[in-house]
Amino acid sequence: MADSAGTTPVIGFSARAGTGRTTLLKKVIPHLRARDLRIAVIKHAHDDFDVDHPGKDSYELRKADVYQTLVASSRRKALITEFEAFQAEPTLSDLIADLDHEHIDLILVEGYSAEHYAKIELHRSGLDKPFLFQQDEDIIALAADQPVDVRDSLMQLDMNNAEAVADFIYHLLYA
Repeated sequence: MADSAGTTPVIGFSARAGTGRTTLLKKVIPHLRARDLRIAVIKHAHDDFDVDHPGKDSYELRKADVYQTLVASSRRKALITEFEAFQAEPTLSDLIADLDHEHIDLILVEGYSAEHYAKIELHRSGLDKPFLFQQDEDIIALAADQPVDVRDSLMQLDMNNAEAVADFIYHLLYA
């Protein structure tokens, strides 16, 4: 379903902090995988996250002030790139271009809400936060924990039903 030109479908999950984006993604992904979709995830993180650990050789080599560290085994690889202070944070388009599109069918994104791409907004009524869809025309569906009165063109989903969210994504992109 994917191609090497970088036209792999992209669907984002956008929400206020504490709504449960990662929790829902962890539940949706197995349902999409059950349809034989190969999935990539792009997650926006805070400035100084680390995927490596002190005491590991790869960590120590990276801390010796190298620009890139590639760690690989028979099961996975990870490329860590350090950015200079003057470099801009990569855009979502930059990160999508970095992916191996020949081996993925779908890109799920957590974060990057200011960028333009199709998104599902998650809304938890107990948090009493304003909706994002009112300012973001890229939001195509609202996954909420309770029914909400929204614009007619916005599909409503139950955020507690991961299979229904996965079905929506699949039918939107592949039906």
